[in-house]
Amino acid sequence: RLMRIALAADHAGFPLKEDLKSFLTEQGHEVSDLGTDSTEPVDYPPFCAAASRAVVTGAADRAIVLGGSGQGEQIAANKVDGARAALCHDLYLARLSREHNDANVLAMGARVVAAAYAREIVRTWLDTPFEGGRHVPRLDQIAQIERGELSR
Repeated sequence: RLMRIALAADHAGFPLKEDLKSFLTEQGHEVSDLGTDSTEPVDYPPFCAAASRAVVTGAADRAIVLGGSGQGEQIAANKVDGARAALCHDLYLARLSREHNDANVLAMGARVVAAAYAREIVRTWLDTPFEGGRHVPRLDQIAQIERGELSR
């Protein structure tokens, strides 16, 4: 299924973002590049938040955020209400993040995974459906926590 995908990266993730942008476009997906535009040092939080907001507002179906390790990018992406960002550096986690957690944002570290493997992780993550069932109440509970924190 073809999707609208928002891509965002910091300077460390920039080369992998460029590689994945080409890969996703070749696959027929519609890609929105939310930056950064070079390997010049930048702070990642605004880029990751923009990618998550694109998903939450419906401007994109999914988002991918990239940095050196992917850790900070995942954390920043998850601060957006409604984002479910998963840090996935292998195919197993990519599949489970979709099947069990309905992850809508994928975080990866460009200093952790090679571009060729990152493409396979992305392919698995995009192609894996959410299982629903027993996982739905758990996601509802996560959303309740999120709403509670926002109302504090």
